[in-house]
Amino acid sequence: MPTYDYQCLECHSQFEARRTITDEAPACIACGGKAQRRILSAPAMHGFSARGRDMAARSLPECGKGCRCCP
Repeated sequence: MPTYDYQCLECHSQFEARRTITDEAPACIACGGKAQRRILSAPAMHGFSARGRDMAARSLPECGKGCRCCP
């Protein structure tokens, strides 16, 4: 069963839940409010693909050390 990311429409907290694609969204685990499935989430990567992704992430500059967001 896949894991989906959800965001509460009331308190805006984010959480994961294992559901089938046709299941209703679960209630928020923080406040019990109505949640909405978040469509854009990165898939889990395993094996050889994960090594390349990990090396690419390590090559990015850390915030405040040459990144684009900090002059």
